[in-house]
Formats: sequence, C-alpha cells, structure tokens
Amino acid sequence: MEYNELFARTELLIGREAMQSLAGKKVILFGVGGVGSWCAEGLIRSGIMHLTMVDSDRVAVANSNRQLPATTQTIGELKVDVLKKRLKEINPFATITAVPEIYNAESSASFRLEEYDYVIDAIDSLSHKAHLLAAASESGATVFSSMGAALKMDPQQIRVAEFWKVRGCKLASALRDRLRKGGKPQRPILCVYSEERLSNKGMEALPDADEKGSFHKAQTNGTMVQVTAVFGFTLSGLVIQDVVGMKN
Repeated sequence: MEYNELFARTELLIGREAMQSLAGKKVILFGVGGVGSWCAEGLIRSGIMHLTMVDSDRVAVANSNRQLPATTQTIGELKVDVLKKRLKEINPFATITAVPEIYNAESSASFRLEEYDYVIDAIDSLSHKAHLLAAASESGATVFSSMGAALKMDPQQIRVAEFWKVRGCKLASALRDRLRKGGKPQRPILCVYSEERLSNKGMEALPDADEKGSFHKAQTNGTMVQVTAVFGFTLSGLVIQDVVGMKN
C-alpha cells in the first residue's frame, strides 16, 4: 500500500498540487466530542497529514449516540487515544498527535498556536471557547469554529457564516457578549451553526450515563448524530476548501 493509493479518488477531484498542499498543512483541533471527532475523521480521510487533537475527556456511556470514538468497548478510554488509533488505521502515513489536556487561559501558550496553519474550535466551555477564539485569531492561523449543535435535528438547516454574522444561536450570542468586553478576535472566523432550536422532551440523563466532561454544564441538552456529524464534517470541509482554493 502506498500513500497515493489511499487518496487516488481525492486527487482525481482536486489535483496533485492541492493534495501536496493538504499534506503540508498543520492543523490543531480542540475538542473531539460530538462535533470534533467527525471533523478529525474528515480531515484525515481528505489528506491532511499533520493533525493535533486536544481533549482531556474520556469516553462515557452517554457519548454513544453521537461521538465517533464512543462504543461499548471504549468506555473509560481517552477520546484522543481512541481516535488516534482509528485515524492511524485509516492513514498510517499521517502524523497524529493526541494531547489529553484542557485548553484554557492558563494552558493556552503551551499549545503554540502560531505553529499551525489551521486552528479548529469544537469545545463547549464558553470561557475556554472565547479565549481560544481570541488567541487563535492573533496567531496567524486560519480559524474555524463550531457553534452550538445541541437541541437540533435537521441537518438541512446547518449553515456557515462569519462569527459576527451568526444569528439564531444562543452560544454565538453569549460568545459575542463576552468578546465585546475584551479579547475581541482580530481576524474573521467562519463558524458552523444552525438557527434551529428545539426543546428537551425527555427526562434528565440517568446518573450512570453522566458524561463526566472536563467542565460542569449548567444544563444537559439533547443532541443527535445527524447534526453533530454534519457540523464536524462541515468544519473539515472548510479547511479542505480553503487549501484547495489556494491552488485553483
């Protein structure tokens, strides 16, 4: 097996020069849950050869409805480790780095964002997300971000817009309020979002299905894979289209 064999159908569509450009880009992805895990798969299956994944969480039972690394066999394992194994099986030639840590104001400098061509935000914490968007926009990297994917069922309503033009998303609104007070992004950031907003209809999650994430959520909302996966694949598509666009 050779590298060219893996991506023959991709090269047929975008050409060899674009494939070579994809192979040279360095991408760092923050968060590999319901959105980020599918983004990681989309990147590696499209020819990205240098991917760093950052997430401190472990697979929990309640991740199973929407997160790529979650199966009955991986419960309790670090999500980044499960994904790294899978992605290396897809493309053993790729350099994939798994970082089981939390991004926040204190740890930000350790990630050396300026060394990457693309920074992808797929984290949930409002404060961590706001800091990442501000820091990444100053790094020189191109930044793409996921807004809220919960309380949605219709993938046909998923859209892309610049951060300040996203409408109908409570997370985006809260982020803008926070960033207006300080740390406003210095460059445009394309975001994946949906204006759809449903309501929870079921009971609270069972205690033994607690996702035990890296931060406490004020409320747990329903999510489904047909939305979170499309969010993730759209993020990966933004990277690929940006790189390919440079070569066309």
